Amino acid sequence: MPAITLPDGSIRQFDGAVTGTTIAAAIGPGLAKAALAMEVDGKLRDLSASIEQDAKLRFITRRDPEALEMIRHDCAHVLAEAVQALYPGTQVTIGPSIENGFYYDFARNEPFKPEDFAAIEAKMREIIARNDAFVREEWDREDAIRFFTAKGERYKAELIQDLPKSEIISIYKQGAWTDLCRGPHMRGTGDIGTAFKLMKVAGAYWRGDHRNAMLSRI
Repeated sequence: MPAITLPDGSIRQFDGAVTGTTIAAAIGPGLAKAALAMEVDGKLRDLSASIEQDAKLRFITRRDPEALEMIRHDCAHVLAEAVQALYPGTQVTIGPSIENGFYYDFARNEPFKPEDFAAIEAKMREIIARNDAFVREEWDREDAIRFFTAKGERYKAELIQDLPKSEIISIYKQGAWTDLCRGPHMRGTGDIGTAFKLMKVAGAYWRGDHRNAMLSRI
């Protein structure tokens, strides 16, 4: 029967495990619409994550500084889905948010060019308009390796293989597209909005090692 302490000091009691989505709705429709994610005992989590014990909770909305990094992170996932939809056979590697935006590194025989950006951005807008939910799953390590290997995603399989044995293998889905990611994410691709712009493309060595393959970074 978790007791949820909110920033104003008020406490909400629930009969059992509860998600941030449910808590926001219990507080009011305005918050339910505005909440993108939550901070639980100082840790950012998906709004859909389950809270099973007493906790301090703060909702993240677009007005909070954490929202910008989450938008960038989610945008990187949408970029990767768009690229794979337009250029079948492209492998995804790593795609973080960074100080001034985001990037994703791709393995492809032909490097990307700035002339490709218009088509990629258009596909990204389609994905955002669909507003697919970000859904988190925890997978068995060996199952995850087999899944990505079977898809031809050898870089993802290598990343999973090299994770510490104690690491939880968390997978995020947006519609039919799947990626390895620790998260957290916002509710869905629609939360990103359309204020994004692809700026440049560059070469980048896999894992920053010049002995490894050269990747194409957007």
